[in-house]
Amino acid sequence: MTSKISREMFYDAVNAVLENSKEKKRNFVETVEIQIGLKNYDPQKDKRFSGTVKLKHIPRPKMQVCILGDQQHCDEAKANNVPFMDAEALKKLNKNKKLVKKLGMSM
Repeated sequence: MTSKISREMFYDAVNAVLENSKEKKRNFVETVEIQIGLKNYDPQKDKRFSGTVKLKHIPRPKMQVCILGDQQHCDEAKANNVPFMDAEALKKLNKNKKLVKKLGMSM
């Protein structure tokens, strides 16, 4: 579904979401996602945009990552001190739901 919205409509919608979140407090972090599409632009073919954007607020400051990959990826993760699991360890997890839950809680 594609449509054009004005800046005022966007700001009104965001303000309505913020007001609603103030009225009814939740016990989790609420997020809002926006998807922007550019007309006549194919990111696979056109490489007109390059660079990075630094966000004002860190989205998930305590986020941890575990690499699931083959031997090459595991070696790179070990060299960079990043937690990793190979395919064999992943197959063992599929059989034991408690281990999957334990892994999720540790991350």
